[in-house]
Amino acid sequence: MAAILSDLKKTVIAGLVLVLLFLVIYLQSMNFNVGAALGSHTFWAFFWRWAHVLSGVMWIGLLWYFNFIQIPNMPKIPDEQKPAISKVIAPATLWWFRWGAMATLVTGLVLAMMNGYLIPALTLGAVEGFAVPKHTAIGLGMWLAIIMFINVWFIIWPNQKIALGLIDAPADAKPAAARTAMLFSRTNTLLSFPMFFGMVSAQNLY
Repeated sequence: MAAILSDLKKTVIAGLVLVLLFLVIYLQSMNFNVGAALGSHTFWAFFWRWAHVLSGVMWIGLLWYFNFIQIPNMPKIPDEQKPAISKVIAPATLWWFRWGAMATLVTGLVLAMMNGYLIPALTLGAVEGFAVPKHTAIGLGMWLAIIMFINVWFIIWPNQKIALGLIDAPADAKPAAARTAMLFSRTNTLLSFPMFFGMVSAQNLY
């Protein structure tokens, strides 16, 4: 067990193996034919929802890590230790952060398309005359997530590259870039609460 847990790749693979085991046990307990289940719309809708939640946990978890842990505690770190954050921890975290955002958006759109509510949600229910409150609720969540995704890829990440010195830029541009990245990261933290409300309420209130 220690050999698995000491290696992240082995840990992730072991986790996915357990997922497959759980899936087989679940299908057998429901007397489902595994082959037929894997060819069904229900299974793939479930799969994309699982992938959407998994990638969303990665994205928002790292967003909250930045805003609840790293940013507030940076002033407490001695100057000689800060390069460990800016040169090692932050670039690695930002890689998972931005690709977690991409995966969350893509899986969410695929899920909405598979379940037939992509257009109703993106129009906030207008194409249905606002007759399905669930589509309005999840549409609000989707639009907030899309705004957050745009912030990540087109504002936060470009400014973080400047602030962390990952690309060539004048030294005096770094503080402004760092502040812009922080403010938009904080904006995404603000939006994450109503975004989750829209998503969860669509599944549970209607």
